[in-house]
Amino acid sequence: MDETVVVVGAGLAGLVAARHLADEGADVTLYERHHEVGGRVRTQKRDGFTLDRGFQVLFTGYPAVQRELDVDELDVREFSPGAVIARPGERSTLSDPLRDPKSVISTLRNDEVTLTDKVRTMALRQHVRGISERHLFEGPDTSIREYLREWGFSEKYIENFVAPFYGGITLDRSLTTSKRVFEATFKALSNGRIVVPAEGMQEIPKQLAEKARQAGAEIRLETGVESVENYDDGVTVRTTAETVEADAAVVAADPKESLRLTGVDEIPTIARTSTTQYYRLPAGTDFGTGRRLLLNAGSDAPNTVAPMTKVAPEYAPGDYELLAATFLGKEAAEQSAMQLAAKTRRKLNSWYPDGSIDDIQSIHTDRIEFAQFDQPPGIHDRLPKYRDPGGWTYLAGDFTEWSSIQGAMRSGRKAAEAVAYDLRL
Repeated sequence: MDETVVVVGAGLAGLVAARHLADEGADVTLYERHHEVGGRVRTQKRDGFTLDRGFQVLFTGYPAVQRELDVDELDVREFSPGAVIARPGERSTLSDPLRDPKSVISTLRNDEVTLTDKVRTMALRQHVRGISERHLFEGPDTSIREYLREWGFSEKYIENFVAPFYGGITLDRSLTTSKRVFEATFKALSNGRIVVPAEGMQEIPKQLAEKARQAGAEIRLETGVESVENYDDGVTVRTTAETVEADAAVVAADPKESLRLTGVDEIPTIARTSTTQYYRLPAGTDFGTGRRLLLNAGSDAPNTVAPMTKVAPEYAPGDYELLAATFLGKEAAEQSAMQLAAKTRRKLNSWYPDGSIDDIQSIHTDRIEFAQFDQPPGIHDRLPKYRDPGGWTYLAGDFTEWSSIQGAMRSGRKAAEAVAYDLRL
C-alpha cells in the first residue's frame, strides 16, 4: 500500500513538496484554507486589469525556477535590464551593457555612479557567477551595505541605485539585510531575466498545482488544518472537514501558522511590510523608461514605480496604462489610499516637471503585513530545518531557506526528499 502524506498549505513550497512526493509514489493530499492556491503569490482580475498581490516578479535565473517551472508555458513578459534613477527634474538610465547593448551610451553617460562603480559591478558579477547558491549561504556574513563598501563601491552608487533597487527586492532600503541575499539575487539577475506571466503571477502556483495533480496529488481547497499530532507510526491531522491518519505530514503554511502547528520556535515571525498601489492612466501615456523600473533616488515614498503595461500590455484593457508604486514599511501601510496616491502623484510630477501626471487614478491598494521575513546578517544559520518538528512532521517554506520564490520552491523539494528518505519511498 502507498504511504500517505498530508501537506498543509498550497503556497509554492507546499505545491512543490506535494508534486515531488506524488512523483515518489506517495498518496498525497494537500489542504489549503483559502479558495485558491498560491499563498503570497496571488493575482486578482478587476475591470480588465491584472493586479498581482503587491509588486512581484519572477527571476528566471533562480535554480529552482529552472528546475520546477516551465517558463515558456507561463508566457512571460520581460522587464528591461537595469533601471531609471529618478530625482526631481531629472532621470538617468543605468543598465547592463552586456545584456542590453542599446543602453551602452546612456549607461556610460550616467553620472549617478562612477566609472569605477561600473567596473566593480562587472567584477562582482563574475564573482557571484562562480559560486553555487549553497556556498553563497555559508561562511561569514555582513550587511549588504558593509559588503558593498568592502568591495569599494562609492556611497553615491549605494544610495542612488542599490538602496532603492534592493529596497524593492529585500523591502529594506537601509541595506541592513544579509549580504547573502544580495549575492543570491545578483547571481540570479546575472544569469536570467526579470519577468511576469502575461496573465499575472498567480500563473506560477497554478502551474505548480497542475504539475502536482498530474503526479497524483489531491488538492483540497477551503479546508483549514487545526492540528497536527505526532505518533510513533505516523500523524493525525485534524482539518475543518475531517480527521486524517497519515504516515507523515509536511507543514508548508505561512510562518505564524507553521509555528502554531509545529511549535518550532526557530521559525522567523518578524516581518518586512510593503504596500503596493496600482494606478490607471490614459492609453499612450509614456514615461520614457521603456520596460524599466523607476527608482526613487530620494526616498521610499514610493520606493519604486513599475510601468506594468509597458512590460505586459495584457495587464490593462486597451484604453488604459497600468502603473504600480511600492512603498516600504509599516508607516506607509497605515496611510490611506488617498494619501499614498497623493505622494505618488507629487513624486511623478517632480520627476516629470514638463508634463502633467494629475490624471492618474488609484484603482487598488495592497497592504501586505508579512511580505518577507526579516533577514539580518547571520539569520540563515539559525533558520529551522526540515525535520525540526520531530516525529513524522516536516517543515517546508522559504523560512527554512531564505525569503524568496527560490527559497520557497527549493524548500518544498528538500522537504519532500527528507520525507521520501525517511519513509523509504
